[in-house]
Amino acid sequence: MSPSASVGKTADSRSNFSHTKAGSTINPVDDGPVESTSPQEYFSAAEEQEQEAGEEEDLTNKVLVVTAPCRIERSQGAGAKDLKKSKSSIQATVFDLFKGFSPGSDLTRFQLPPQFNLPKSQLQAYGESVYCCAQDLLGMCTAGATPLDRFLAVVRWHISTTRPAPFARAPYNPILGETHHVSAGDLNVICEQVSHHPPVSALYATSGSKKLQLLWWHHAVPRFCGNGVEITILGQRQLKLTEHHETYETTSPKLFIRFFPMPANEWLGNTTVRCIKSGLEASVSFRGRGFFGFRGSSNRVSGKIWEISTKRVLYELNGSWDKVVTVKDKHSGEICNLYDAQAAIADIHAPVVENMKGVSSMESVNVWSDLTDALINGESAQAMRETKRRLEEMQRDLEQKRHASGVVWTPKHFRSTKEGTWVWHDEAAHVPCAPLVVK
Repeated sequence: MSPSASVGKTADSRSNFSHTKAGSTINPVDDGPVESTSPQEYFSAAEEQEQEAGEEEDLTNKVLVVTAPCRIERSQGAGAKDLKKSKSSIQATVFDLFKGFSPGSDLTRFQLPPQFNLPKSQLQAYGESVYCCAQDLLGMCTAGATPLDRFLAVVRWHISTTRPAPFARAPYNPILGETHHVSAGDLNVICEQVSHHPPVSALYATSGSKKLQLLWWHHAVPRFCGNGVEITILGQRQLKLTEHHETYETTSPKLFIRFFPMPANEWLGNTTVRCIKSGLEASVSFRGRGFFGFRGSSNRVSGKIWEISTKRVLYELNGSWDKVVTVKDKHSGEICNLYDAQAAIADIHAPVVENMKGVSSMESVNVWSDLTDALINGESAQAMRETKRRLEEMQRDLEQKRHASGVVWTPKHFRSTKEGTWVWHDEAAHVPCAPLVVK
């Protein structure tokens, strides 16, 4: 199969794709982390392990497709009307998928039919919220002259990680050991699926010039709620500004997928941003239209920033995460813009494969290339199910072989702690430059 679109061509008003022929091998066997003295040696040794783990597959004619990130639209014209019509047409179909579940049911192992998938892995969607931004919001976090300046910048970045979630469309569930490695300027990002049951994804990013480290792992827990699905995102987000010796801890909002009566996806709930060294904390609340979806405004954001020791409120936040969020100085009464979504996440693009030889056999765009190709080319639901089934059977076969030989699978780039958290394999090692690059 080969995509109908050419390299860099825009397929429609919302998505563009980059295509690159592969010359590497694919073998999803993972034998655990490899010790080394540098990030480059570490990644090189890990790749050699992958290639030696089994028979090599010739992918000379394979095409990799990197789909565009989820972004807000600059126009709400005819496209918005078409989207509304599309929501209504698939509302009954989606609801029918969940009619056998009772409220509170755990949907962790539930698999959407492939025709409801976005043409990308959850790992890619996960990484996009960090490396896809039209502004260097992470770099601004380190540039602040005072602790308060830097804290405000971190709150801005925290809001920017909230991205549009298309209704009734979900990325592929990553397979065990799947990775996604991308560079955006001086920022190098790698994601890995470190656990399958429960499904846990881990992300680590470093920037040498900006002197920052980002550790972000999460475990999404979806539950059926009668009129929709509520996805609680557990885990940890930790941003370190090493030059300032500051560590920021943040939490994630919930994603609510409403089927009835008004189909929509909304980010909901209270999140926090906290820095012990600077003595500052913020609450950022995401609000939607209410339980039935009739009242209120969607995508609303409100919150406060205060001193931890005195509880004195310094700023109030207000706005919409997909438009503008303002801050009001409680002392002076001055109001100014903190975050502008149009400037940050409207004009963003997919990374391109710049170094094919460096693409890992477990890279997301490699693992899912056949199914992505089928989705883009509009193949039948039966053909897509067959493509997905082949990948799932391959994973089951590998698991059975590991079990028969007594091999315990371990991630390549992350390790678990006694406390049940996930950390980068070596905090002293930076993430190396990636074969996928955001231009």
